[in-house]
Amino acid sequence: MARVAAGDGGAFQPLVNGHAVRLRRIAYRMLGDVGEAEDVAQEALLRLWRDAARWRPERAGPAAWLNRVTVNLCLDRLRRTRFVVTEQVPERACDGPSADALIEADQQKAAVVAAIAQLSDRQRAAIVLTYYEGLSNAMAADALDLNLKAFESLLHRARQTLKAALVQAGIAEHPAGGANR
Repeated sequence: MARVAAGDGGAFQPLVNGHAVRLRRIAYRMLGDVGEAEDVAQEALLRLWRDAARWRPERAGPAAWLNRVTVNLCLDRLRRTRFVVTEQVPERACDGPSADALIEADQQKAAVVAAIAQLSDRQRAAIVLTYYEGLSNAMAADALDLNLKAFESLLHRARQTLKAALVQAGIAEHPAGGANR
């Protein structure tokens, strides 16, 4: 990071290569738009380049810092515009699952995406970082600038809200047992 702060592009390139894909994934899963995700990832990396002199080794490493910046950039964009799902149906090979199975799976996926989109921005971030990106609770808490206990409470509320939405959509079972479909 000291070399990056001194303007060494050769030191910066491994950081870009090591983190850009993950940052785009986080941003895409939060924003649902490839172009926006690319912009967010580039902005996060630009901020790392620009602010490298202020980085302190005793604090979070570059990966955790980039995660936090990416999530914050996404939250800023979500506050400006609401999340819109614009997923296109992918082409399928003929020897795959039946059309009925594909339609049901697509409906379930759409219900899950819609339920996640209805979460508050911070709850959505907690779900994305934990379940889609596989971050530990401690790393996800750091990315959201929360202490661990506050993050776990946020994640618990997000799971409850998500479960209720999926029960209502007929995708999950009622807590008392038995399918809703």
